Amino acid sequence: MRPERVREFVDFVSGRLPRLHRTAYLLCGDRHLAEDIVQSTLTALFVQWKRNTTIENADGYLQRILVRRYLDERRRRWFGVLLGDRLPDTPARPQAAVEERDALMTALRTLPNKQRAAIVLRYYDDLSVEQTAELLRCSPSTVKSQCSRGLIALREVLQTEMRVQS
Repeated sequence: MRPERVREFVDFVSGRLPRLHRTAYLLCGDRHLAEDIVQSTLTALFVQWKRNTTIENADGYLQRILVRRYLDERRRRWFGVLLGDRLPDTPARPQAAVEERDALMTALRTLPNKQRAAIVLRYYDDLSVEQTAELLRCSPSTVKSQCSRGLIALREVLQTEMRVQS
């Protein structure tokens, strides 16, 4: 590929990396898996970038690749394999509202994959119902029902957690 095309790709991706990482993390709930999903997404985009001289709506295309990579990873189920006899110790970073974020991530993990994807895309990535439906390859009414059910489930899990902590 010509150097100017590579530079164009790097410039395009550089500004979007934080959002990609955040979305992937919110979808899967695991920092390392999120990095793998983002890397796989960028590789797929680079291949397309090489082939095409123009990609219409590159942001939408990038988002679609990311969601599909996440759903593919969830289908594989290999990520549940533990190769050691115990989990490694990971120090918690001192940040405000760590408990709240942890509770939300735990609650998000209880949702089915499609509901979680719909919630993250609609409310964290601030996509419209139509954009979310296009990314998830479903109808707008399905997105609405998935979001509605997901929010109800999140409220129940978070309220139960608050009662347990009290």
